[in-house]
Amino acid sequence: ADPHRLTLAASGLGRMLGTVTLGRDTPTGLLADEVFKDEIDAYRRTGARVCEVTKLGVDPGAHSQMALASLFHIVYLYAHKVFQCTDVFIEVNPRHRRFYQSMLGFSDEADMRTNPRVNAPAHLLRISLDYMEAQIERLGGTGLPVGRERSLYPYFFSATESRRIMQRLMTLN
Repeated sequence: ADPHRLTLAASGLGRMLGTVTLGRDTPTGLLADEVFKDEIDAYRRTGARVCEVTKLGVDPGAHSQMALASLFHIVYLYAHKVFQCTDVFIEVNPRHRRFYQSMLGFSDEADMRTNPRVNAPAHLLRISLDYMEAQIERLGGTGLPVGRERSLYPYFFSATESRRIMQRLMTLN
């Protein structure tokens, strides 16, 4: 119903493995602006084209890393290649903050605040889509962690798979 929001789903093994929504910036802003407008506006003022990830849910069972990596790779493709965004923001519960930082490279952008939409504490995290692109190019499709590095990027699609997916996405838009 909202042309500025795109919901993606990962499925396999005959069941839903995860979902995520990518929201593009609009004249009325992002959902995260309700709590973190000053921090996001600082990026807008520098010319950043921002978007946000919301409503992320992944079945913690089998293949959760693959499902999460697949969802984030498609989010990257839509956000960076289709929508021409430069930065992605996400509001996360404090207990999930370290995961996004260590596994994907998100950085803290604001101190913890209460998010009234979910009546829970939230941190604002951000990732540059140029950074994601570099990690995908370096590790995507390898399926192997590099040294002692913890990362979801090895589970992202390979360059060949990514190009094929991008071709399919462009025919949809």
